[in-house]
Amino acid sequence: MTSSRIEHLRFTPDEVTAWAALSAKHSNWPVVYTLDDDRRVYVGQTAWARSRLRQHLANEQRRTLARARVVIDDEFNQSVCLDLESHLIRWFAGDGQLLPLNRNDGQTDADYFDRARYRERFRDIFDALRADGLFSQSIEGIQNQDLFKLSPYKALTDDQSQAVLEILTGLFDRLATGMPSTSVVEGEPGTGKTIVAIFLMKLLADIAATGPDDEVDGDSLFSDFFLEGYREQLEGFRVALVVPQQSLRASVQRVFKKTPALSPSMVLTPFEAGSAAEPFDLLIVDEAHRLGQRAAQAAGPLNRKFVDINVRLFGRDDPTFTQLDWIRAQSTHQLLLVDARQSIRPADLPTAAVDSLIARAKRDHDHYRLTSQMRVRGGEDYIEYARALVSDEPPASRSTFGDYELLLFDDFAAMHDAIRAKDATEGLARCVAGYAWPWPSKTDASAFDIELDGCKLRWNVTAVDWIDSAGSLEEMGSIHTVQGYDLNYCGVVIGPDLSLDPTTNRLRFNRSSYFDARGKANNNLLGIRYSDEDLLTYVENIYGVLLTRGIRGTYVYVCDPVLRERFRGHVATAEHVSARP
Repeated sequence: MTSSRIEHLRFTPDEVTAWAALSAKHSNWPVVYTLDDDRRVYVGQTAWARSRLRQHLANEQRRTLARARVVIDDEFNQSVCLDLESHLIRWFAGDGQLLPLNRNDGQTDADYFDRARYRERFRDIFDALRADGLFSQSIEGIQNQDLFKLSPYKALTDDQSQAVLEILTGLFDRLATGMPSTSVVEGEPGTGKTIVAIFLMKLLADIAATGPDDEVDGDSLFSDFFLEGYREQLEGFRVALVVPQQSLRASVQRVFKKTPALSPSMVLTPFEAGSAAEPFDLLIVDEAHRLGQRAAQAAGPLNRKFVDINVRLFGRDDPTFTQLDWIRAQSTHQLLLVDARQSIRPADLPTAAVDSLIARAKRDHDHYRLTSQMRVRGGEDYIEYARALVSDEPPASRSTFGDYELLLFDDFAAMHDAIRAKDATEGLARCVAGYAWPWPSKTDASAFDIELDGCKLRWNVTAVDWIDSAGSLEEMGSIHTVQGYDLNYCGVVIGPDLSLDPTTNRLRFNRSSYFDARGKANNNLLGIRYSDEDLLTYVENIYGVLLTRGIRGTYVYVCDPVLRERFRGHVATAEHVSARP
């Protein structure tokens, strides 16, 4: 393949005209281009560069950009250019140095002839643009950032694209008829539920902001929604994204801050959604199974606030009201993204409520299932395998998952060293554990919380953005810091809160070794006492979540010796693997 070249010019009418006269390829050849200034960037592709650049000079937003760069290759075709355009937009969004001005009408990840060979050129083009100062990080560094992982410019999988298309179609149909709706997106860990939520927020914002004279890419899967009639239905449309988990919510807010047409104020806690003075047209709830029922709250004032919201919305304080009832009362349309097996505390929505939601959505043809595995390279089979490892129905036989590293360690210090080594070479490698140790370092910074095989660690010092925080490699992350996040390699410690009864060969919850006070407290407000069997389900879910965080590999250390031996029958030991030639 011939080398690509990048041609530079100032983005002015005179210079565009002069540049266009230099070569026939400037007027009639597939190219990719960027327009930028010190804060913003726009990426495009066209077969008619001269005409397209002139159109941008007439655009009120883009004509103020200062520079143009045009990527030209003798072997480019439209499929290549669409692919490169999508890659560059995602890299710019993930890098965060320049604000992408592109609309989100669907990034492509289509296959085409010789795609792998063409994509080898993309890295060289990226490096050249980085040398020009357009990027601040390497591709690997960008891909490890939340801005990239949670970007609304992601290329959707087929099932995600189909879900978004059908959700939008149904929403606009209901807007036209005035009918309310409740839709449910269901998916295992790593199928991209959060991505669907963020993508929809950006797509709706872009449809609403599109003017009648704005150009529309007719090849986009969602291009029809940018035509006349749809934008008008979104005038004054109030939409927000509700994220129950504190850490994930903060990360999404950072992404929204860096995304045109979105704002951090559009990302709410359930309490903020419930207490909003004006109702919403649409509330999208990520991890909706983590919405709360009436129970003791994390902070005292929130107990009073729960009562106040109930009274304001329903005229009385009925303890059976949940945060899901708030969402329904505060919005005409709801989109709920769920995975019941990621419920980790008794204060979460009851399983029966989640099951009822799913059943109703299926009945009303408003249920969408995500299946494509975006996170774990071991695929969907690994997800089920990992969850079976922490259940009373372990896998029937040992399985491997291609080049995915699933390893059992007999020594925690050795696992921690392996995680350190992976972080040095791959980045984003951390150790996490179930809440099976107390947390004295919360009040005594000199104390250690966990000691295993002579290795001492503290729990995560911060609850927000722990993975990227200084010192996190030498700390132990809890479920509340990693749920909803990706790691390249995850070292999971299954603590003494979970053991295997050698007589019955069934898993057992050890209440005395479980230190999440809100995770095991009885619900006195509802008169519910939780048995060890009840709490076992939540602890199994917690470890199921932890075991599915790793993109490239999961390392496991099991405290209970009997349970460790069961794992040994299903997971290769690190010593055995390291001894291979």
